[in-house]
Amino acid sequence: MAYQTYPGHAPQPGAEQSRATLRIRPGFGLRGPRRERHVLSAEDIGALSFPVGDDGVVIGVDPQQQPAVLGLFRPSSYELVLVGGMWTAQVIALRAAATGARIAVETGRPQAWASLAQAAGGGQPCVTVHQVGRLGAQGASVASPVLVVRDLGARPPRSRLSATPWQTTLTLLPYLGPNASRVLNAADLVGVQRVSPQEAEILARILSLGDQDVAALPTLGDNITLWATRMRRQFVMTNPGEAEAQVLGGPRRMD
Repeated sequence: MAYQTYPGHAPQPGAEQSRATLRIRPGFGLRGPRRERHVLSAEDIGALSFPVGDDGVVIGVDPQQQPAVLGLFRPSSYELVLVGGMWTAQVIALRAAATGARIAVETGRPQAWASLAQAAGGGQPCVTVHQVGRLGAQGASVASPVLVVRDLGARPPRSRLSATPWQTTLTLLPYLGPNASRVLNAADLVGVQRVSPQEAEILARILSLGDQDVAALPTLGDNITLWATRMRRQFVMTNPGEAEAQVLGGPRRMD
């Protein structure tokens, strides 16, 4: 590579040999103009804050109007139970599919999931619908997580699927059936929509809910869910996007 010299500056003895030993630093290019370094004081650093939450699926907003994010997929199996409506379960399924997950629905009412399966994935078969007892192993992995939705009524049979990493099961209960305690006690996270006062009392015992939460459950709107673990509770409002509303319609507690 030839190196250009400026007019009036003749090469000095030995310059050619020095140039021969030069090496270009790849990826850095020419040095630009010198600027003073950007320096922040300790007080200024405190002002640099960003509203970043956990990664996962945005399922709505909390009472402070901040995004409520549900970390669905983990390096271990994860069990969710939703005591509520199919509409909310379908919104969660659609949003999980939008993150690249595969959705497998085991249901006794496949026609209710047909439009969602057709609309999700932009033509890709990311949502599959299976008859009761016909759902096989899904091969979940970190690169291809799976959400299994079990829409089997108030008395769902035990799942035949083995618990595997990166596979999450969402069991939908329209109301509390005879085996609800077994299903709820096995869950890592429980979502509760509007229920009767009697059901609210049962849920209070299982989930250790406070009096204020118990009183609120029979009065919740169609798009409000109380998400609860043994240690934490959070009310979440779920509103559909335009595309979701076209596929699923508006929020509803019962179907």
